[in-house]
Amino acid sequence: MSSAKAAAALRTSARVSAELLVVLVMAAAALWLLSRMWSVVWPLIVALFLTTLTWPLAEFLRRRGWPSALAASVVTVLSLLVAAGIAALIAVPVASQSGELADGVTAGIQRLREWAAGPPLNIGDDQISGASKAAMDRLQNSVGTAVSTVVTGVSTIFNGLITAVLALFLMFFFLKDGSRFLPWLTRQLPGRLATDVPVVAARGWQTLGSFVRSQAFVGLLDAVFIGLGLWIVGVPLVLPLAVLTFVSAFVPIVGALFAGLVAVLIALVSNGLTDALIVLAIIVAVQQLEGNVFQPMIQSRSLGLHAAVVLLAVTLGSSLAGVVGALLAVPIAALIAVVWNYLRDQLGEPPREPGTGERLPAAPAPAP
Repeated sequence: MSSAKAAAALRTSARVSAELLVVLVMAAAALWLLSRMWSVVWPLIVALFLTTLTWPLAEFLRRRGWPSALAASVVTVLSLLVAAGIAALIAVPVASQSGELADGVTAGIQRLREWAAGPPLNIGDDQISGASKAAMDRLQNSVGTAVSTVVTGVSTIFNGLITAVLALFLMFFFLKDGSRFLPWLTRQLPGRLATDVPVVAARGWQTLGSFVRSQAFVGLLDAVFIGLGLWIVGVPLVLPLAVLTFVSAFVPIVGALFAGLVAVLIALVSNGLTDALIVLAIIVAVQQLEGNVFQPMIQSRSLGLHAAVVLLAVTLGSSLAGVVGALLAVPIAALIAVVWNYLRDQLGEPPREPGTGERLPAAPAPAP
């Protein structure tokens, strides 16, 4: 083995490792700074999602001669009404059928006790009563923890309301003045950045919009087909479950599993094991249809991410930041892919002209 080549390889490895370490430190510092500003960043992210979803409607109104402020106001008010309608579609049926669900839960618990009392478990009523008493004692001993949990929940609801209000205001300003952003950004940046950054921002915006709108369409298809199946089987709370399916679709893979689990549990409690298995079969069939037909057709050109990349991104995001991480994992991965593809195009060597060995001039960057 050549000592000179080995030394050169070690120097190269050390230099690459040091550069990678610097990049990781900078990324960790950026994430730490982001976490410190999360109360501002989270409403901004929500507003961007809402803006990408409603931007086509605002553009349609502007093309019809509406002033930007009026178009943004109308779209914002319509979005607020739609959100209120979705909340009502979930809350009202749940409140009206709460008694039926409570009876179903009681009957389900009784069936579970009867099953546990038989073979192979043979758990007697005295053992079940002892376990219930121990659970009640533990609950009474943790009253302070329960109160703390309630206070935390109230604080979470209050913070959620503040986030929603800020997101609505930001959404209005994005809809009103968003078309002026790229020209303004071009004027502010010097040299090559005046071209590169607006191009990447425009591509990122298109990718984010494609993700949100495609997820909304896929979620709508899931909600319609699963809702029809639940209605045919006779499961209660069909409308809230369909709305939950639509909302959960914005968290790829994990959201569908969560919504399906809720539907199966309600079918099990209210209708029994047979209907629960039928509901499970319907959900699996719809999810297979979505994963193999709908989503590839709708998202293959918009995001350009393999299904394995989506799954790994959602898993990593959920492990790092819970539900929020699972929600943001796929769009962040798509935006990283946009930046990487642009850098690869700009840093790659120009193709050589066939037969001459001379390099062809690089294609100019597309206008923002």
